[in-house]
Amino acid sequence: MFYKDDRLALFIDGANLYAAAKGLGMEIDYKKLHAEFMHRGKLNTVNYYTAMLEGEEVNPLRPLVDWLDYNGFNVVTKAAREYTDATGRRRVKGNMDVELVVDAMELIGKVDHVVLFSGDGDFRRLVESLQRNGIRVSVVSTMKTTPPMIADDLRRQANNFIELDALRDTIARPPRVFSDRDTGTPLQRGYASDRAN
Repeated sequence: MFYKDDRLALFIDGANLYAAAKGLGMEIDYKKLHAEFMHRGKLNTVNYYTAMLEGEEVNPLRPLVDWLDYNGFNVVTKAAREYTDATGRRRVKGNMDVELVVDAMELIGKVDHVVLFSGDGDFRRLVESLQRNGIRVSVVSTMKTTPPMIADDLRRQANNFIELDALRDTIARPPRVFSDRDTGTPLQRGYASDRAN
């Protein structure tokens, strides 16, 4: 589904990709991800979308966002809103769907192939619209989690579905090895995080 002359654009729904990778027990290496798709066509743009809580002294996303920004990614952020729901639980709202859709529509006529890293079914209409304008769309997510992270209607609408787990060897960090201080035994953990380094 990829041609060397394709003008490619990547759209990464940060929260959705993080959740899919975490469900698979993998950690995304964004440098490898960028390099992988540079080989698949003429990479026009790579956009990463995430909402960030304002006012936190230590924001765990800040190192990733800064690294991406300095390494060829267009990082699109907005302030997340914190609220308390009816049960008294702390919730965070920071949907980036509109920003992603607008940016993708602005590339009509400038790209041949869009790769969407999200399983969010809300993007089905975007995919359909891009296709009507002659753009092929590949969606990267996973069906291997329970429940699957990819909405069925989004998967069916896409020209190509790429199973995230199938990209593990090319875009994931190797599992980290830690030492157990009590026994000195190495412990392997292949956990997911949304960090660049």
